[in-house]
Amino acid sequence: MRRSRNLIAFVALALLAAGCAQHAGEAPVLERVDLEPARLVVYGEGSLNSTKPTALVVPGTQWSQRQLRWVLPDGSWVKKDEVVARFTAEQSKLNLATAMVDLQRNALARDAKQMELGDTQGKLTVDLDQVGGLLGIAHRYANATELAVARNKILDAVQDEHFLGVKQDTLNWRKGQSSTRGSAELALIDAQRATNDVLAKQSRDDLSALEVRAPNDGIFVLKPDWAGEMPKIGAAMWAGNAFASLPDTQAMEIEIWLPQTEAHDIKEGIAVDLAPLGVPDQKVRSQISWVAAAAAARSRDTPVKYLSMKASVPADAVTRYRWVPGQRFRAAILLLESDKALTVPNIALTTSGDATSVTVREGSHSEVRMVRLGVRGPSRTEVLEGLKPGDTIVLGTATAPAPTDKPLAPAAAAAASKAP
Repeated sequence: MRRSRNLIAFVALALLAAGCAQHAGEAPVLERVDLEPARLVVYGEGSLNSTKPTALVVPGTQWSQRQLRWVLPDGSWVKKDEVVARFTAEQSKLNLATAMVDLQRNALARDAKQMELGDTQGKLTVDLDQVGGLLGIAHRYANATELAVARNKILDAVQDEHFLGVKQDTLNWRKGQSSTRGSAELALIDAQRATNDVLAKQSRDDLSALEVRAPNDGIFVLKPDWAGEMPKIGAAMWAGNAFASLPDTQAMEIEIWLPQTEAHDIKEGIAVDLAPLGVPDQKVRSQISWVAAAAAARSRDTPVKYLSMKASVPADAVTRYRWVPGQRFRAAILLLESDKALTVPNIALTTSGDATSVTVREGSHSEVRMVRLGVRGPSRTEVLEGLKPGDTIVLGTATAPAPTDKPLAPAAAAAASKAP
C-alpha cells in the first residue's frame, strides 16, 4: 500500500482525535504527492477482425441455384485446398436434361428442314425442265412459216411461248426464294442449337463446380445473409453470392471503442494489453496502430460519442490461442507507465480555459498553484510542473463528526499515530 494513498484516512483520523472537544465543522481532505511508480490505464472492449479476409462464394455460373449439402463448422481452422463446403444443383441437372432434349429436337428439325428444302428444290427443277422443253417446242413452231404449218397453230405456238417464258421466270424466282428462305430457316435452327449448346455447357459447368476449397490457410467464418441468418444445410443459395470468408490469420487486428470522455491522450504507438473476455491469462502486448480523427456516436439511441482505434494482434498469438474473428477482447491501454512520476487525483484539478491549478496546503494555510499536466488518466493525472515531491494538496472538504466522549478504536488510533 502506498503511503500517500492512505494519507486521506490518516488526516481524517487525526482530525477526529484532535476535534473530540470541538463542534462539528468542515475539514479539508488532503493528499501528499511524491515521485512514485505510476501506471495510468484506460480500459475498453473490441472485437477481433482480419484486415485481409477472402470472400468465399457459392460456385457456379451467375444466378444458378444451389442447395448447401455440407459445410464446415463456423470458426474452423483450415489448410489451403481443404474442402470447406459442398453443394447440390438439382436445377442444373434439370436444365442439362432440358438442353439435351432441345438439342435432339433441333437436330431433327434441321434434318426435316433440309429434306423439305431438297424436295422443294427438286420439284422446281423438274418443273423448270418441263417448261424448258415445252418452251423449245413452242419457240420452234412460233418461227415456222405459213407454208409449213397452219396459221392457227402458229398463233397458238406464239401464245404458248409467251406463257411458258413467264412461267419459267416464275419458277426461277420461286427456286431462288426457296433457297434463300431455306438458308435463313436453317440459320435460325443453327442459332437455336448454339443457344442450347451454351445452356448445356453451363449446366455441365455448374454440375462440375459443387465444391469450395480454401484458397489459403485461415479460419473459416460463415457469413449471415441479409436477414441475419447463417447458412444452413439444405438452404437454397445463388451462385456468385458470398456465404463465408477466410480471414488471414497473419493479418488480424482489434477495433476498440472508448467513450470520448475517457479517450484523452490516445495516439498511435501507445502500448495496449489485449486479452479475450473471460480469459485474462491469454494476454498479449501490442500497440495502437490507428486512431480515428474524431469521435462518433455508435447508436441513435444514445448521444454518447466514442473514439475508435485499432491495435494489431501478433499472428503467433492467434495461432497459439486459436482466436477467431468476432471474438470479444478487453483492452488495457497504457497511457503512462513510469518508475517515478508525480500524479494527482483528477478531483484536485481546477481548470479555467487553458489553465489548470491545484490547491496546495502549507500548515494551516492554502494557496492556489498553477500546474502543467502530462498524461491524463481516468482517475489520476500526471503533473510535470508546479508541484514538487512532499507537497500536500487539497482534494476537497469533509464534514467532521460531532464531539463524542468515546475514545478512538485501537486500530484507528494506531493509524493516526503513524501519520506524518
